[in-house]
Amino acid sequence: MQLTSIIRRAAQVNPREMATIYKDRQQSWAEFVERTAKLAGALQNLGMKSGDRVAMLALNSDRYLEYVFGVLWGGGVIVPMNLRWSPAENAYSIDDSGTEIMLVDENFKDMVPAIQEKSTSLKTLIFSGEGETPAGMLSYTDIVTAAEPVEDAERGGEDLAGIYYTGGTTGFPKGVMLSHRSLYISNLSNCREFCMPDGARYLHAAPMFHLADGAASLAATFAGGTHIMISSFTPLATLEAMQEHKPTHVLLVPTMIQMLVQSPDFNKYDTSSLATIMYGASAISEAVLVEAMTKLPTTKFVQAYGQTELSPVATILAPEYHTTEGPYAGKLRSAGKAVGTCELKVVDEDGNEVPTGSVGHVAVKGPITMLGYWNKPEQTADALRDGWVYTGDGGYLDEDGFLFIADRLKDMIVSGGENVYSAEVEQAVTQHSAVAECATIGIPHEKWGESVHSIVILKPGETATEEEIIKHCHDLIAGYKCPRSVEFRSEPMPLSAAGKVLKKDLRAPYWEGKERNVN
Repeated sequence: MQLTSIIRRAAQVNPREMATIYKDRQQSWAEFVERTAKLAGALQNLGMKSGDRVAMLALNSDRYLEYVFGVLWGGGVIVPMNLRWSPAENAYSIDDSGTEIMLVDENFKDMVPAIQEKSTSLKTLIFSGEGETPAGMLSYTDIVTAAEPVEDAERGGEDLAGIYYTGGTTGFPKGVMLSHRSLYISNLSNCREFCMPDGARYLHAAPMFHLADGAASLAATFAGGTHIMISSFTPLATLEAMQEHKPTHVLLVPTMIQMLVQSPDFNKYDTSSLATIMYGASAISEAVLVEAMTKLPTTKFVQAYGQTELSPVATILAPEYHTTEGPYAGKLRSAGKAVGTCELKVVDEDGNEVPTGSVGHVAVKGPITMLGYWNKPEQTADALRDGWVYTGDGGYLDEDGFLFIADRLKDMIVSGGENVYSAEVEQAVTQHSAVAECATIGIPHEKWGESVHSIVILKPGETATEEEIIKHCHDLIAGYKCPRSVEFRSEPMPLSAAGKVLKKDLRAPYWEGKERNVN
């Protein structure tokens, strides 16, 4: 189970078909494999050895896909960097993973000095963007052109393929270790689950660093399809790409779907090529989904539920259940059924399965599960028990085997498809000199699903404004993690018998009248 084998197959069965389309650059699958082998050679020339980690901080492009397969071809491990993280967060992930080589494009070159200042392991920078190569960096084009193609290192199976950093319950990012095996099996399954036939044309509108896009990307590669890239999502750029390049598949998070179908430009463009929209990463409102299905009547919708620790898909709500009438109605609010590559159960605190219809902890087992968290054995042991990944989500199974997510058991907020751990926010807020105590929760938001809301108790005699607290956080953590709203209180936080803040009590007034406690 070698991930590199899927591009060799694509070149064999579709040698002249386009592998990638980005702006004015196109290359066939045969050309892509040749270029991948040369990039692998270039990285090895720079010191990359088997198992070494290589990071990339860049917007979507054809070079991002070359990075993924070039690193793997050369025997390395990919570390995709979150585009919205602060220099401190990126530097932490680089140092935690021991990454020495990083590719960066023109959109993030100005962040590099701040990352270098905070990082002790980063040694080599490769400029993969457009325009002149900044001082202190190597030119991607130059090193690939000069390199000789090398033989595939043929790592596979349980070998580590990627470290994907997510937010952490302790306030620090944690690296999810995914093997060739887990990604291979998951995405072989996703070809079927995403209704992706051979020759599919996949539009990268979601960010390529995110494993949600990675799942669809690998599935499209399994299909020997064409990868169409736009730098980043905007409704207009997505519509223009749909009209010009005729993609058959796209993955969007719910906020993107809403922005797309409600765009004033929507009816100006031809979207008829679009056979399937895959969506996930956060819950979608039924109203938005119905509007999208109405405006795209010939497009199938597929919902994927999972998490990075599951490579990342655990359940699928298939197209036939995206309906409000007929024998398949009534499942729109569900996350669908377990995919064929995993088992799923809902358990109580002791790990015993609960009755059908009862809410418990959602756990998943199968060849798609992670190897663990990089350098975090205690957190690995807590999340991975007897082969089961405990997702941190509360849910129930109905009599037909459909999973419904009811609540979030772990202290996490999902805003615009991005995971925000409240501990990260609280750590930033409490570094403000006026703050004595902080509790952060997710509250409903019409556009982003959930909004980050911090409840703050100030030190005696100290003052601070909402704007000051938010600005202070922007200096420490990524913008999407910062509070959107701050509430000041003088009374103590509600505490459990063990002295822990009762987040459920703080959340309750905001979620009153909601059918579920996630949005």
